[in-house]
Amino acid sequence: MESLFTVVFQKTDKWWIAFVEELPGANAQGETIDEARENLKEAVELILEANLT
Repeated sequence: MESLFTVVFQKTDKWWIAFVEELPGANAQGETIDEARENLKEAVELILEANLT
């Protein structure tokens, strides 16, 4: 089963900020967009796992 979420990326002076609109608390940052994406993926996995338990 595949879930679809809306991911938003915003660039600040130094950082990329990423968050999932449909999942409160799912946010991350990174120095590159790829790093922010990977960090967000981990955050989403942790939040979903915590919500299941």
